[in-house]
Amino acid sequence: MDSRSGTEREFFGRWFSSSDFRLIQELARDFSALSLTELASTLCELLDWKRPNGKLKYKECRAVLEQLRAEGLVSIPAVRKTAPSRPRHIVVRSESDAKPPLTGTAGDYTPLVLERVEGVELSSLWNQFIDRYHYLRFRVPFGANLRYLVHSERTPGEYLACLLFSSPAWKMAPRDAWIGWNEEQRKRNLQYVVCNSRFLVLPWISVRGLASKILSLAARQLPEDWQQMYGYRPLLLETLVDPARFRGTSYRAANWIRLGQTQGRGRMDHDNRARGRAVKDIYVFPVCRDARRRLCQSPPPAAAATDPEDI
Repeated sequence: MDSRSGTEREFFGRWFSSSDFRLIQELARDFSALSLTELASTLCELLDWKRPNGKLKYKECRAVLEQLRAEGLVSIPAVRKTAPSRPRHIVVRSESDAKPPLTGTAGDYTPLVLERVEGVELSSLWNQFIDRYHYLRFRVPFGANLRYLVHSERTPGEYLACLLFSSPAWKMAPRDAWIGWNEEQRKRNLQYVVCNSRFLVLPWISVRGLASKILSLAARQLPEDWQQMYGYRPLLLETLVDPARFRGTSYRAANWIRLGQTQGRGRMDHDNRARGRAVKDIYVFPVCRDARRRLCQSPPPAAAATDPEDI
């Protein structure tokens, strides 16, 4: 760890002090036989870095360790792996090949079903769809996340779209100003914001009103699914839309609120050095009426079940 290691830094809504950096270096040196995942889990325990349901934030911690190693701020040895990591290269199979076109209106396909992606088969299919047909392709999501495949009850197994909800951006000036929280409130309550980081209507689907219908359904279903998975309910959804590619019509039709644009920086850029990324439109959707007030509380109370009038 070089002389910059004493600088305090923020990662995923948590402030790391100089003593935290020293702990990371000492842990990596004294327990070099640990895998990176084991090292991250141990560090989470020592720092008491947990989700509201008590589970460790080991994925976020692992990303922090990898980032610090890449910057040369800590010397984390090349450690053994105790289990195979998820493949970054997606094996494409015929199951994700394009299907015959589907047309019509959203009403022709209701009721819609958001099927949580669980198990190897659905996970593989979701990964293939995203990697083949989404312009950002597949990336392993940071932190807590939920994936969905969307189909109609009328045609089970005939998928229409894919969704991913994952960890939010830790700082976005328009979002933070709209919420009205201060630095301490943001650090403490950022986990109650969830990002819709992938939304793909499959390219052979041309159904009017389908995308906004899916987004509205997701806003109602996600809070309960997230609570079942992670032990707490989100208060706010966010997403980023590339205006060079999309107009955000579906989000606006589903009552998402456009707040402004990003500054073209990456999620790990703390020092305003990572420029050149695409500037994107920021949209948010409160999943309860008083989301902003709750996000400014210490800590925010558990969100009440979503009222249909809130959507």
